[in-house]
Amino acid sequence: MNTEVGPVRVGGVLPPLEIEITRTLIVAGAIASRDYQDVHHDAELARQKGSPDIFMNILTTNGLVGRYITDRFGPRSVLRRVAIRLGAPNYPGDTMVLTGTVEAIEGDTATVRVVGANGIGRHVTGTVTVTVPGADGADGAQGAEGIEGAEGAAVQEAGSRP
Repeated sequence: MNTEVGPVRVGGVLPPLEIEITRTLIVAGAIASRDYQDVHHDAELARQKGSPDIFMNILTTNGLVGRYITDRFGPRSVLRRVAIRLGAPNYPGDTMVLTGTVEAIEGDTATVRVVGANGIGRHVTGTVTVTVPGADGADGAQGAEGIEGAEGAAVQEAGSRP
């Protein structure tokens, strides 16, 4: 079993990603994922149901976790498995900071433990399995850019990935 690919190794820590939690992000994420639950867009109804405000849905969180991993592993990366669990809600006005630790590497595939924390606690925890074709060196010299880029690559703008 591999424990290292380029500068990314088991136990390696990925750079954090700060995401400002806005009303627009919460509502747009709910609409995009066709989640019309009132707690994701109507503050008054959310309060009537015991929440201090609207809050982010799990599908938006799942997408942000996927973005975090693919931004760090590069445009050739492919998410193979995303397994997350929600904790503290993401409310408007807070900031979520996503962090990741490489738990395992097998060939061109890495398993990353992801945590997303906000001002009241851990919003999301889980693991993501990501493959970077050729990162294990099977594709020759170009393969080295795959998993290796996880710690050195610049973060892409959110809209730059298809």
